[in-house]
Amino acid sequence: MLAAPILAGCGGAGDDAVTFFFQARPQEARTRLRIIDEFTRRHPDIRIRTIMSGPDPLQQMLTYCAGGKCPDVLMSWEMLYAGLAERGVLLDLRTLLDRDPAYAATLSADSYRPLYETFDYGAGQYALPEQWSGVFLYYNRKLFEQAGIRPPGSWSQAWTFDEFLAAAETLTHRGPDGRVRQWGFADAWVPYYSAACFGMNNGAQWFSPPKAPTRTNIGDPRFAAGIQFYADLAVRHRVAPNVADQLSVSAPDLFSSGRAAMLLGGHWLYSEFSRLGGHADLDFDVTVLPVGPHGGPGAITDVGCTGLAIAADSPRREQAWEFVKFATGPVGQAIIAESGLFVPVLRSAMRSPGFARAHANIGNLEVFTGGPDVSRPLVITPAWGKVDSLLSRGCNRVLRGAAQADSLGAMSGDIDALLRAGT
Repeated sequence: MLAAPILAGCGGAGDDAVTFFFQARPQEARTRLRIIDEFTRRHPDIRIRTIMSGPDPLQQMLTYCAGGKCPDVLMSWEMLYAGLAERGVLLDLRTLLDRDPAYAATLSADSYRPLYETFDYGAGQYALPEQWSGVFLYYNRKLFEQAGIRPPGSWSQAWTFDEFLAAAETLTHRGPDGRVRQWGFADAWVPYYSAACFGMNNGAQWFSPPKAPTRTNIGDPRFAAGIQFYADLAVRHRVAPNVADQLSVSAPDLFSSGRAAMLLGGHWLYSEFSRLGGHADLDFDVTVLPVGPHGGPGAITDVGCTGLAIAADSPRREQAWEFVKFATGPVGQAIIAESGLFVPVLRSAMRSPGFARAHANIGNLEVFTGGPDVSRPLVITPAWGKVDSLLSRGCNRVLRGAAQADSLGAMSGDIDALLRAGT
């Protein structure tokens, strides 16, 4: 989390500045400050004051808003914003977009539909996307070349579960004592979210529909088989570390030190593995998730994007709207593109020379540039907090090898009841 001094100079506590609530690591926050600096240069009459999120942004936002101090502009997350929208915390941005049809049309034409539509809920548009991360696979070029393995370079030409497993087995090395010296695969994301992506890549949605769902498909044999395949990577095939294996070293550290050949994660890790993060000797590239026998033909990924929303009761609505338009528009997205810390959400910024320069070491750039078009939401529901609590217990038992994935169908009734009850 970022220390306060880095954020100094963006407005004082007693002024009439637009307050901007977001979560970021230090390097990411500096990029956001570049956007703010450029905005205030072009709009000297509008000041921005930043508010950094703690570890639980949803609870922090609810606390602020319940106390009548809701920030004017709020970062929004795919799986968290629906509850705020239903509570009336977030402004329906269509009320502002409808006033400027030319701008709205230009924005829509330049946007990736899966990302833009992530933040429409019910009859409203509650945020505009600002950056994409997705999930995919980082891989160590040297280790792959030594093994003679060439991974796919685009989402449309994905490898199969069997091909992925064969690669992971080849890339897993054990010493004379049987202990693993190099893992074929490791996971830097939330394991059961990753398992859900494997289920989705085996031809079944996690929830139906993914937005405002009324039921879960966790009992669908295709989805369960995808989860089981993921779990078996560690439990059965031992090509991936289990929870106990990662007590002393994290998955990103395994990858950056050459002790894991592949790593599942999002673009948030890119700067850690590039020269920005001090790993100049790590030669890596990216590839796509594998597809199961019932999925495909191409692979899909999680939406994994954040957006910018405006508080419904903001007294600085017009100023906040100018900032949101700027940050999610061509200039703000160009800054994001050239930073190397985020993936932009506008096609024009994605095609920019700045984005290519920031990722000059990536051979399979299409994994980034094509990712937004094949992104799918895991789930968008105001009941996510309760559903997540129930799902994590059941799924984590499977990932530990204490249960089989086909047993998860027994949870469907309880999950569906939570979905129907909403918040």
